[in-house]
Amino acid sequence: MAPRPKQEDGSEGKPTETLDVPRKKSLSMAPAVSTAALIEDDPWDMPELQDTGVKWADLDTKGKILRVLTIAAKLILLLGLLYMFVCSLDILSSAFQLVGGKAAGDIFQENTVLSNPLAGLVIGMLVTLLVQSSSTSSSIVVTMVSSGLLEVSTAVPIIMGTNIGTSVTNTFVAMTQVGDRNKFRRAFAGATVHDFFNWLSVLVLLPLEVATGYLVKLTDLIVKSFNIQSGENAPALLNVITDPLTQSIIELDETVISGIAVGDPEAKNKSLIKVWCQTASNTTIQNVTASNCSNFPCWELKNVTEITNIKKCNHIFVNTNLSDLAVGLILLACSLLILCTCLILIVKLLNSMLKGQVAVVINKIMNTDFPFPFAWLTGYIAIVVGAGMTFIVQSSSVFTSAITPLVGIGVIKLERAYPLSLGSNIGTTTTAILAAMASPVEKLGNSLQIALVHLFFNLSGIVLWYPIPFTRLPIRMAKALGQLTAQYRWFSGFYIIACFFAFPLLVFGLSLAGWQVLVGVLVPIVAVLIFVIIVNILQKHKPQWLPSVLRSWDFLPQWAHSLEPWDRVVTIMAARCCCCCKCCNVTEEDEETGTQENKDNEIEMYDKPTISVEIKEAKKTSDSCEILKATSL
Repeated sequence: MAPRPKQEDGSEGKPTETLDVPRKKSLSMAPAVSTAALIEDDPWDMPELQDTGVKWADLDTKGKILRVLTIAAKLILLLGLLYMFVCSLDILSSAFQLVGGKAAGDIFQENTVLSNPLAGLVIGMLVTLLVQSSSTSSSIVVTMVSSGLLEVSTAVPIIMGTNIGTSVTNTFVAMTQVGDRNKFRRAFAGATVHDFFNWLSVLVLLPLEVATGYLVKLTDLIVKSFNIQSGENAPALLNVITDPLTQSIIELDETVISGIAVGDPEAKNKSLIKVWCQTASNTTIQNVTASNCSNFPCWELKNVTEITNIKKCNHIFVNTNLSDLAVGLILLACSLLILCTCLILIVKLLNSMLKGQVAVVINKIMNTDFPFPFAWLTGYIAIVVGAGMTFIVQSSSVFTSAITPLVGIGVIKLERAYPLSLGSNIGTTTTAILAAMASPVEKLGNSLQIALVHLFFNLSGIVLWYPIPFTRLPIRMAKALGQLTAQYRWFSGFYIIACFFAFPLLVFGLSLAGWQVLVGVLVPIVAVLIFVIIVNILQKHKPQWLPSVLRSWDFLPQWAHSLEPWDRVVTIMAARCCCCCKCCNVTEEDEETGTQENKDNEIEMYDKPTISVEIKEAKKTSDSCEILKATSL
């Protein structure tokens, strides 16, 4: 067969060119593959839970028995850690009351300051922060209203403040997951979603209440419409289990703080540590010297109550000579240590348990919505569950602090934790209502009205910030703060100090100077904040509506519109606080590493110098490949 004639247009080189084309295309498409890999996932996506364990059917008899025993041991350990966690929160509350309980009572004595709604709000926050219990601060308010020292309308802002103050506990709990950036992002957002709900509710409902008094009128109508009789005390529930341990450590006399708040001079000299747990009172009619006799002594008949001590308490501080402050600081340090230890162990234990099929099942139960026509009911069921669980544990702080680590490790979504937190707000008010029902007849009306004010305040907040998805601002605000604190983790401490300590103390101090000073300082600050928020929204959505100067904050110094300079300052300060021994250890490790590298270089000797050069070039090439792989990933 004759060979084909050569073509003049260079068709002979076409086969080689066609072979090279795919290679050139693959080289030109390599950057596209790497840039596609650089696309970041949504940081709020739940971690993928896969069944990576050995299936039950594949285990032999010994493996099945070992797995059952392991799961049972982990469950028992988890229940024990949860029990210690709840008890440590109870001890922590007692410690705060010992340290700042009398100061809290003194704060409530400032009746002239309490007439200012904003001052009443921050006083409720500060007192709840001092005693770490919204139930205690609410009971003080109820006592003052019942004794006539406070009007119900004056007590409403204080109740709103207690709602904010009780949300700081789970924010502290989120700080225990600061070591992992992703877990900390989710945990801090799950904790602060409760904060933002309370702040936004107060921002809307406090001015509305001052202008209309709708909460006072609504609750007064309910109390007068129903002929409510005094009943039994609220059920103990979880306290039946925790009281044997906590009361063996410390037991407090709650009437001392209430006595200081109502102005009892004897209460200031009493210790908060309870000594006598069983007493008997005997009331008799006696002749008592009258105080209105000036010329000669006279007497009048009065009921005199004598208290007889019968049985001492059994806690370890019953016979102590230490002051309340010293005992409070000891309990504070111990309870914080136990609390943090339990939280860390609970998170690690849950991480080990929530794997495989268990993780998949729990994730589906906690985060799956109902089928299409009833999907909107899922959140309301979560609210009911949160209210029921809080009623069982009788503390919103305990419940929200327990779900915060679950949000951090990815078992509960933030969108599901939000209605659970709203339900916990409802649950803690039902406990207060049952406690108010046990009040004496003469105090029943005011006690019940204050408890109902707390309930309808939370219900009004839920109506504002939950039914319509567009109005669920706390979720978006918590995500923004979680993203910020994940990038700058020191900002979480700044947030807690600024929102729960610095701002309330500033407002309280200005309120002591008078409402003119308070308005003169806060109004310009609030105006600037509103202006900044509006400009930020317009910069993001409608920049053409703004003048060219305000379309970005670049005209300001960098420290005024970015956290980068502050982050560098914090980093430098943290580096300077580095322990000297740690630096020495690092230097020794570097020296050992350098010595080992020298030894390795001494070992790698070759007869031909070209071989060593080739190996060095190969190492450089492999290092470059590793860098490129890491960059593409």
